Amino acid sequence: MAGAGAALGQALFGQWGPSLGAMAIIPSILGAIIVVVIVAFVIHAMQKKPVRH
Repeated sequence: MAGAGAALGQALFGQWGPSLGAMAIIPSILGAIIVVVIVAFVIHAMQKKPVRH
C-alpha cells in the first residue's frame, strides 16, 4: 500500500523536494496520507451496521 501512495503522490504532485531512491519524499508522503485516509473511510463505511427500529 505504501508504494501505491507514493506513486499516487508523485502522479498528483510531481517530482519536487528531496529525493531518496529516485522518489521525491514529500509528494510520496502526501500520497500515502491520501491512500490511508481513503482506505480508512472505506473500511469505516463497510463496518457500519444498519440501524434497526
